This record gives sequence, structure tokens and C-alpha cells, in this order.
Amino acid sequence: MADVLFNVFALLTVIAAAGVVLNRNAVNASMCLLLSLVGVAGLFVALDAYLLAFLLLLVYAGAIVALFLFIVMLLDAKGDVPAPIHKIPLLARIMAFALVTVGLISFFTRGRIVSPDLATTPALGSSLKLYAYQLFTIYLLPVQILGFLLLIAMLGVIVLSKKFEGMDDIK
Repeated sequence: MADVLFNVFALLTVIAAAGVVLNRNAVNASMCLLLSLVGVAGLFVALDAYLLAFLLLLVYAGAIVALFLFIVMLLDAKGDVPAPIHKIPLLARIMAFALVTVGLISFFTRGRIVSPDLATTPALGSSLKLYAYQLFTIYLLPVQILGFLLLIAMLGVIVLSKKFEGMDDIK
């Protein structure tokens, strides 16, 4: 039963994430993001990480998606047709291709992660104090990077949905 639930939530997450990327309407993309976050929360529940599932739904689904929706609705984004890909600067294309290539090479060349001895390792979700300790010591940099990426995404939504006057003359 656990395998079936994992597969259902994983499929829901992947389909909704594809909907975020492929939707031209920003409101529909935000709703797909909300659905994707619900799928990830379901995966956390399947892994018995109830605190993480609750925090994900509360913080990301409740606050971040609502913030994106309000920004998009306040700035009146219509979901215009995106610019053709040939207008993307060459340097940005090269950097994106290089980052994807480095990520794929590191993914395939690294060995498997050795699983720790579960008998001696305390469960992460068993104690909130242990979870908070690891969050603010071991995982502090990834949390900070994620917060910075969310800030960049929010600023990107504002810039992309704002209509600049005089931009028609540049094209």
C-alpha cells in the first residue's frame, strides 16, 4: 500500500510541476504549484514526516503561493506569449547548458549514498529539538539558499508581470 501511495503522490507532483512550467497563464501555473506542493506534502506523510508535511503546507502552500497569486493578480498579468528563444542572450544559454551538464555529470559520477546504521541513528522526526538542531547547523546553508531563491523568484514574478512603458519601441 505504501508503494502505491508513493507512486500516486510522485506522479501527482511530477504532473503538477510540469503544469507549472508549461502553463502560460500565471494564475494557472500558481495553482499547479500549489498542487505540486500538496503532492510533496503527501510524500512527506508517506515517509512519516508529519511535521515537514505540515510546515510545507503551512509555509509554502499557504504563504508563498498566496503571495505569488496576489502579486500576479495585483500586477494584472495576462500570460502573454513568451519571447522566442533566439532572443535569449548567448551567455545565458551557455551558462544554463553548462550548469545542467555539470549537474548531470555529478549525478552520474558520484557513488551511491551509504545509508547510516539505523540502530544507532535517532529518527529525525522523533524530536523537534533534534530536528531544529540539524536545521540550524547542518542544513542552514541550503535553507538560506532556498530562501534566497524564493526571493529571486518573487522579484522575477514582479518584473515579468510588470508592463514597462516604451518597451514596444525597443522591439
